[in-house]
Amino acid sequence: MSSPSKRREMDVMKLMMSDYNVEMLNDGLGEFNVELHGPEGRGEGVDPHGVKDGEEMRISKVSSTSEGKGLYEGGVWKVHVELPDSYPYKSPSIGFVNKILHPNIDELSGGVCLDVINESWSPMFDLVNIFEVFLPQLLLYPNPSHPLNVDAASLMTTDKNQYKQRVKAYCDRYAKKENTTTAAVEEESGTDISDGECTE
Repeated sequence: MSSPSKRREMDVMKLMMSDYNVEMLNDGLGEFNVELHGPEGRGEGVDPHGVKDGEEMRISKVSSTSEGKGLYEGGVWKVHVELPDSYPYKSPSIGFVNKILHPNIDELSGGVCLDVINESWSPMFDLVNIFEVFLPQLLLYPNPSHPLNVDAASLMTTDKNQYKQRVKAYCDRYAKKENTTTAAVEEESGTDISDGECTE
């Protein structure tokens, strides 16, 4: 088996070769930003909330009735990634830099509440999985039952039309290409941005 440093290098290079705009930070492979485009809301995917450690990822057609269908389409976000020294045995810290309204993403810190990253991470996963499967599916399938943003979850469950309008307003205001080039990463030192507490 390869060492964590070799695997880190291989996964970052694989992500860069997958046509993602990757901005390296701090003279190393441990910290970088990735440009994420909102999913179109159709195609193949996997429910990111249901993947458990050791389970096979099942690919299925995304239903056209998915709650997130099209809501984030056309949006562009800068996602900050920090790889721990023990990556891939420990999950990366993931956080949205520019604002997004989503029940499972903290509006202030950008931290992500996603079991497959925070609790069920496996060394079988890599960075491409995060950006091609896990984050797009999180945007398509918000889970208001375990929110990081309680207000967004409440709005989603009580007034879906108002929720959709607010998501679109956030996308129009914050999720543009120019926001990914001007947004600054604001985080406290030593804080894992994807380790936010999801409410039960």
